[in-house]
Amino acid sequence: MIETLLAASIMAVCSMALIGLIGGSVASNTRNKFDSTTTMLAQSVAEQIKATVIGSGTATLTDCAGTSFTIDTAPGGSALNTTSNAISFAETTPPANYHMDYVVKSPCNANGIEQATYDVRWHVDLVGSGVAPTNTYLLTISSQMKNRGFGNKFFASPVTLRVMLGN
Repeated sequence: MIETLLAASIMAVCSMALIGLIGGSVASNTRNKFDSTTTMLAQSVAEQIKATVIGSGTATLTDCAGTSFTIDTAPGGSALNTTSNAISFAETTPPANYHMDYVVKSPCNANGIEQATYDVRWHVDLVGSGVAPTNTYLLTISSQMKNRGFGNKFFASPVTLRVMLGN
């Protein structure tokens, strides 16, 4: 009887350790899902801009809430961080048509349950402007989940993509 009690105690202690591992795994899986969505949104903006005449055209992207966002491709856009050349999310009011608050729902329709809102911003630079202008543009796109719990180990930094595009 004492052996059974001792074995049950050991099993209980081991089970408690496994519960912590399972909780960490679920949190890490959720973070990976949000990171994948953040990357996908940045890629979607790059593809929309690539499908237009970059430098003068516009594109449109619609989120799961039915909001249509205009994507401007003219040089300029959201402010860049001077040290990292990534988009600065410290800018409180980014320029119109160079940012969007993209709502993700599951399923992606008016009746879906809202999963998260992502802050997506972009900046377009003409390569070689002034000296020898080209038809090549440097596109910087950053995306992050809004209200993501800064400092929380389960939510990553914003995703930044830098792409060279041309006409």
